[in-house]
Amino acid sequence: MNLFEIRFHGRGGQGAVTGAKILGDATRLENKHFQAFAHYGAERRGAPVMAFTRVADETIRIHSYIYDPETIVILDETLLDIPSVQEGMNEDTFVVINTPQAPQEIKLKVKPKISTVDATTIALDVGILVAGIAVVNTIMLGAVARATSIVTIESVKKAIRKGLAELPEKVIETNVEAAQRAYNELQIGY
Repeated sequence: MNLFEIRFHGRGGQGAVTGAKILGDATRLENKHFQAFAHYGAERRGAPVMAFTRVADETIRIHSYIYDPETIVILDETLLDIPSVQEGMNEDTFVVINTPQAPQEIKLKVKPKISTVDATTIALDVGILVAGIAVVNTIMLGAVARATSIVTIESVKKAIRKGLAELPEKVIETNVEAAQRAYNELQIGY
């Protein structure tokens, strides 16, 4: 089985769990199988949250957390100092970080394939906010599509439209455009 595992690290309210599910839906549009699930800690806004997406070309029978991901998506750069964020990271891991820093400015224990995008600025620019806090999940999905090629940006945009279908059309299209912007602005450091 060709398995690709992605671990999201964010803070409660940033949309890590929804992002993991929308990414899974995007891969389904490309005839792949997926699992998307979350691990909550304190379960409050601002507390660290982990979410997971597994993608494969056939039915996935593994039911565990992801310990050695191919990709780590970090929605809040302040989480880099938490040891669990870097667990399972190696030189082949794609690490996509929401930060204004360039990839070469990021210092980690190992030297993974780092890409960066300033998703917070994009969210603030276009007004993707909840209770005044930037929500970067859909924006980061555009960056993940470009950094990893696990899914196309077109599938990501379709999945965002489906995953946010209960919201007003203007909000949905703002999220789609922000994902495309992150795809275009991603700084690849490998």
